[in-house]
Amino acid sequence: MGRGRQKAKQTKVARDLKYYSPPTDLSALQRELQAKSSGEDPYDKWADDDADDWADEDSAPARRR
Repeated sequence: MGRGRQKAKQTKVARDLKYYSPPTDLSALQRELQAKSSGEDPYDKWADDDADDWADEDSAPARRR
């Protein structure tokens, strides 16, 4: 493949990526916005799991000096 064809293909792929917009789930967005306005955090169920992982000093990564 010549340089011209290669560059044209790269340009086409870049253009496709630039203008690609995945479908938006508006109902999920609405639920998230309603939760924020009511003071609920939809991500709380995952936050507790992370806190437990780092609660123990031994499980934390060692610091380099």
